[in-house]
Amino acid sequence: MEKVMNILKPKPDPKQLLRDWQRRLRQECRNIDRQIREIQKEEKNVQKAIKEAAKRNDMSSAKSLAKELVRSRRTVNRLYENKAQLNSISMHLGESVAVARTVGHLSKSAEVMKIVNNLMKAPEMAVTMQEFNKEMTKAGVIEEIVNDAVDSALDSDDIEDEIDEEVDKVLTAIAGETAAQLPEAVRKERLKQPAQAAEDAEDEGVDDEEEMEELRARLAKVRS
Repeated sequence: MEKVMNILKPKPDPKQLLRDWQRRLRQECRNIDRQIREIQKEEKNVQKAIKEAAKRNDMSSAKSLAKELVRSRRTVNRLYENKAQLNSISMHLGESVAVARTVGHLSKSAEVMKIVNNLMKAPEMAVTMQEFNKEMTKAGVIEEIVNDAVDSALDSDDIEDEIDEEVDKVLTAIAGETAAQLPEAVRKERLKQPAQAAEDAEDEGVDDEEEMEELRARLAKVRS
């Protein structure tokens, strides 16, 4: 009986499927834009904190924050790439519907399948693309993609080395001086009033560390 019902059930209209998919793709693009804005907003706070840490000769905190900033900028670049691929899916789907007008049904698209497969490996898009994978497979646009592995390249040693190489550049650009020059400049300033400088550093240490942790946590949250 179930098989009979499936046979009798009308096939979804290709145009309606396209409109639905494109609407959801546009929503995903808007979500990406919002996430990018949130990340960049937090980045401004982190840049300010890096400058303040450098001024008080706390280069350990400045470097730690700079590393988070590098990671965030990489995330933003990846999000822009994801958005471009979503727009590409929408374009190819439009072409598929144009072909469907002639053949009467949606045909498989190797390009859509390739892009969906790539996005299924992206941490930010994995869940959404798994849903699209099921729907497009059912509609005959792509073949079923079995890919549960999320791309973990971001955590590889090579990526970590690249991030470390970028940290000093970030410190130099934000602080206005090289990391090597900053400590010397600050030491000369502190020599004028050593007792007061030490007292101020001790008083501010705990609060500064708490603020650093809060900044890192906020930045990590908007990246996820």
